[in-house]
Amino acid sequence: MLTQQENDTLTRTGPGTLLGDMFRRYWIPALHDWELPEPDCPPVRVKLLGERLVAFRDTQNRLGMIDEFCAHRGVSLWFGRNEENGLRCPYHGWKYDVTGQCTELPSEGEDADGGNGPMCKRIKLKSYPCIEVGGTIWTYMGPPELKPAPPALEWTQVSPRQRYVSKRLQECNYLQAIEGGIDSSHVSFLHGGALKTDPLFVGSKGNEYNDKDRMPFFEVADFPGGLLIGARRNADNDQYYWRITPYIMPFHSIIPPRAGHPLGGHMWVPIDDENCWAWSFNYHPKRDLSEAELGAMKDGKGIHVKYVPGTFTPAANKRNDYLMDRAAQKAGVHYSGIEGIAMQDASLQESMGTVQDRTRENLCPTDRGIVMMRRLLLNAAKANRDNRPMPALDPQEQHVRSCALLLPKDKPFKDHAKHGLFPPLGTDPLTV
Repeated sequence: MLTQQENDTLTRTGPGTLLGDMFRRYWIPALHDWELPEPDCPPVRVKLLGERLVAFRDTQNRLGMIDEFCAHRGVSLWFGRNEENGLRCPYHGWKYDVTGQCTELPSEGEDADGGNGPMCKRIKLKSYPCIEVGGTIWTYMGPPELKPAPPALEWTQVSPRQRYVSKRLQECNYLQAIEGGIDSSHVSFLHGGALKTDPLFVGSKGNEYNDKDRMPFFEVADFPGGLLIGARRNADNDQYYWRITPYIMPFHSIIPPRAGHPLGGHMWVPIDDENCWAWSFNYHPKRDLSEAELGAMKDGKGIHVKYVPGTFTPAANKRNDYLMDRAAQKAGVHYSGIEGIAMQDASLQESMGTVQDRTRENLCPTDRGIVMMRRLLLNAAKANRDNRPMPALDPQEQHVRSCALLLPKDKPFKDHAKHGLFPPLGTDPLTV
């Protein structure tokens, strides 16, 4: 159980907060690359860590992420004209380049226009650098002199044919989303039905172990990029079935695979203190995704969702009670009556309120990974404040993979699963 002060510290990510300053030290996924498909295409609104921004791709294909509002009278630059290497406010024609620098003030006469006048040079909007990695546009919102190397998580390094990436709006604080993502205990209950029918999970012997042993034992080990959260269940032949979920600072988790299906994972990115982006990715390190796999992912199977058309809002959402089917719940088709693994998770996480009151919780041994994750976040935030090293800023510390494997009962995972957790790129994942 956390104190109110600890809960507030962990859940507030706006400018100047302890956790917000820590998040800003990492590259943050902001957009799919296809949301800015070509030079001079329409700008896109972006909200991250409580800051309202606008992203655009200029005439020379450079990416910009700048303050959403014009410095003149505060008009949203989402209405702007993206033309000739800049975003022009439609109200009075003030124009900004990808660095946020004002380059033209046509409403103020020759002395200010053309970027040469003193007033024009003085006006500069807040801006953040952007890069494209893994089909995703990332931004860095921290001190420029501390900008780390680009992200190198395994899914970003494979061919585009080997991965599929989606994102959806989740209407709750990022922390309860992460906590759900690293909790393997609930899988036997909440997802039991889906594991038997979803095409991206069926066929795994691990599903049987999940169903038979609903009381996993948790062991958590540190690694340079974060935590390795091992959930152990009884298996055949005097063995344990291990599912090992890496939590990579500050918001990544990788789901242990099942059978020969692709690996999957999430990035839980704060929009503000009451909403987050749930990025979901599938990839296979050795082969292209099949047409059947891609079709299932695009149809909202596995960890993906169907959308309200034209949005990133899930079709099943709090306004329609997540399309809950009480008859299916009672019949055992879906344990919660809600279809789809992603929304089974999101519905319950959102039901806790936009920011969960952790002063009322009663934690158990199966929550060991959650407790250690919270501690890691707080320690990293304090390290950032005190100018000490933080985990996972070095790309080498991001090189980890989830795995599912059988081990003899006398072999702890932290010593005997390294070949599955830290393999060379391009090798098959360990799946059961």
